[in-house]
Amino acid sequence: MAHADIERVEREGLAALAAIDDLAALDDWRVTWLGKSGTASGLLRGIGALAAEERPAFGAAVNTMKQALEGALDERAAVLRAAALADEMAGDAIDVTLPGTRPPQGGLHPATVADRRALQIYAEMGFQVYLSREVETDEMNFELLNMPKHHPARDMQDTFYISDEVVLRTHTSPGQIRAMRAYAPEPIRIVLPGMVYRSEQVTVRSEMQFTQIEGLAIGPGITMADLKGTISNFAGRYYGEDRPIRFRASYFPFTEPSAEVDVRCTCGGEGCKLCKGTGWLEIMGCGMVHPVVLKNGGYDPARVSGFAFGGGTMRTQMLAHQIDDIRHYWANDLRFLEQLR
Repeated sequence: MAHADIERVEREGLAALAAIDDLAALDDWRVTWLGKSGTASGLLRGIGALAAEERPAFGAAVNTMKQALEGALDERAAVLRAAALADEMAGDAIDVTLPGTRPPQGGLHPATVADRRALQIYAEMGFQVYLSREVETDEMNFELLNMPKHHPARDMQDTFYISDEVVLRTHTSPGQIRAMRAYAPEPIRIVLPGMVYRSEQVTVRSEMQFTQIEGLAIGPGITMADLKGTISNFAGRYYGEDRPIRFRASYFPFTEPSAEVDVRCTCGGEGCKLCKGTGWLEIMGCGMVHPVVLKNGGYDPARVSGFAFGGGTMRTQMLAHQIDDIRHYWANDLRFLEQLR
C-alpha cells in the first residue's frame, strides 16, 4: 500500500461527491467514504503491512486526506442546502404583479336598503327625518293617538307590554306626538323611520318585528289631495309610473278620514299567497290627522290641518323586487341578504 492509493481514494471520493445533487445522497456518500467501514478508513486497516518507519507518514497522509474529504463534504452540503432553500422560496413566492384578492366585505341589510331608498324619495319631496324611541309609554303609543284604555281599536295591534304602562311601540305614530310637541305651533313635514314590534303570528306577509316609516305634514290649508299627491308620487318613484295603486277607505283612530294604499302584487294580479289571492298588497295606511291628535300634539285644529301615513318598508321592498316571503329578512341567509346590498 502506497501514497498513490491515498491520492486515488481522494480523487475518486471528490469525483463522487461532485456528482451528488441532493442531501439524502450526500449522507450516503459520507457513510461510504468517511464512515468507520468506509473507503478512507479501510486504508488504515492495511497499515500493518508497512514497515515500521513508514507507518507514521502513511497514517498522517490518510488523516490529511480524510480532512480534505470532510471539508469538501461540508462545502457541498452548504451548496445543496442553499439550493434547496432557493427552490422552496421560489415555489412559495408571491407574484406582486398579480391583481390582489379582496377579502369578503359586509353590506347593508335589505331592510336598511329599503329604509334608505324610501327616505331618499321623501327627502326629495321636502320631508325631514325625525327619530323617535322604540320603547314607549302606553300614553304615547295609544292614548294620545285617540285610543284610550279599553278602546276596541287597540285590538288592531297585538302589543308587547314591558309593564302596564310601558310597551314596545307597535307603530312609529307615537313619534308624531313627540315631534308635534317639539315643533308646535310651527308647520312641520317629517318622516319617522324605525323598528316596530307586534305580537303577531309570523307568516309570509307578517312579522313581529319590522321596519316602518311614518310621514306627517302639518300646516294651514293641508288637504286630502295633498296626501294623495304625496303618496302617488312616492309610489310612482319607487315602483315606476306604470305600477297600479289604489286607495281604499279604512278606519284608524288617529286619522279622519282614513284610507289604505294598495299596490298591484308581484303576481300581476293573478292571486298568490302573498296577496291572499286578491292581486293587491297593502303597503301603508294614511289619512288626515284627527283633531284630537292635533290638539294632543299642541296644535290648534281650527287653524291648521295635517296628513299622516305609515307603512312597512320591508313589504314595500318586497313588491318592488318580487320577494314572496317576509321571513327571508330575518333568516340570515346570505343568498338572500347579498342580493339587495
